[in-house]
Amino acid sequence: MQHLIYGISRALAWLGAAVLIVLAVLSVVSISGRALSQWGLGPVPGDFELVEAGTAFAVFCFLPWTHLTRSHAVVDLFWGLYPPLMKKLLIVVSDAVMLLLWVLLTWRLAAGMQDYRATQELTFILQFPVWWGYAACLLPGVFGCLVYLWRLLEDVGLARPPLRFTAPQGGH
Repeated sequence: MQHLIYGISRALAWLGAAVLIVLAVLSVVSISGRALSQWGLGPVPGDFELVEAGTAFAVFCFLPWTHLTRSHAVVDLFWGLYPPLMKKLLIVVSDAVMLLLWVLLTWRLAAGMQDYRATQELTFILQFPVWWGYAACLLPGVFGCLVYLWRLLEDVGLARPPLRFTAPQGGH
């Protein structure tokens, strides 16, 4: 199970990176088109709408992998001063809070998607349903719930990470 969770998380992170690369190219093309409007070029229609939805999707793809590999930004000014038991307790509590927040975020994302689907609101320029962006984010969001739970199970010793992701002693 751990290889599946880590493998899908890594693949999602790569998918998020690919989406961000496409969005960067799209932005360059659109900005260049604006700058070269005197030669008949123009911006990519709906570039802001695509960047907005695509960036949200990429973030939802990155966060499960980030959490599994403990790659979040950390301020550990006093971490080295804490005894091992306190470190373990802080890791378990923070991962439990992260799981609860991720479940709450995913639940509200699903509720927002249902609301936008019911109202059939469309984006201004491209006229695609707003709920599509929510639905795209919901897939990695639901998987993220499993990932955050798995990370908590690893913390309390009920699951094990693949060997290459085992933290060295004293690490966090």
